[in-house]
Amino acid sequence: MFELPPLPYTYDALEPYIDARTVEIHHDKHHAAYTANFNAAIKDTPLQGKTVEEIFEVIDQYPASVRNNAGGYVNHNLYWQVIGPKGVAPKPMGMLADAINDSFGSFEAFKEKFAAAAMGRFGSGWAWLVVEADGKLAICSTANQDNPMMHIDGTCKGYPILLIDVWEHAYYLGYQNKRADYVSNFFNIINWNMVESLYADALMYYATKKQSNTQHKDDGHGGCSCGHSHH
Repeated sequence: MFELPPLPYTYDALEPYIDARTVEIHHDKHHAAYTANFNAAIKDTPLQGKTVEEIFEVIDQYPASVRNNAGGYVNHNLYWQVIGPKGVAPKPMGMLADAINDSFGSFEAFKEKFAAAAMGRFGSGWAWLVVEADGKLAICSTANQDNPMMHIDGTCKGYPILLIDVWEHAYYLGYQNKRADYVSNFFNIINWNMVESLYADALMYYATKKQSNTQHKDDGHGGCSCGHSHH
């Protein structure tokens, strides 16, 4: 069973940028519903008892209810982690700051590109900062609850380290149709310490995967891109 993680701060911790009522409904109702529906969608299937990573690797073989609710569960888990009260960790430091400058030219240029991805996503979805397999950073967006780690065609790929929810339920009470204001204010509540930690996780993930693939080749099994065996 996948469980709804508790919100890591109080409902009003993100004010004035995201109001307490929105946070409460978003976490306790929307995120909770995705959690319950995800568990229901995989119950009594071969996916029951698997990790999220294992489920994502075969998600194209299952109905849309699995894809939508798995994404809804995982994406929101990450969303609440990478934001927090203003001033907690207001800008990237260290290796991540260097990587952002290398990939986008400057922190300001990154913000512009990330905001453009969030504004350019038609309808519901997410904008992402991901680490690609070569260690480079990239910005992209996905529709609905798709996640860049899912094994599906036509969506951007990478290890997510930052995301913004542009479903209307994420901002409508406070901003109505003014998505641009929500996106602009989002930069005030990013917890860059968490994003840096996820960046380190991403580099470790790819290093481990590369090592695993090399071992598979040495064993004569070929380079399994998944690192897991499925029965």
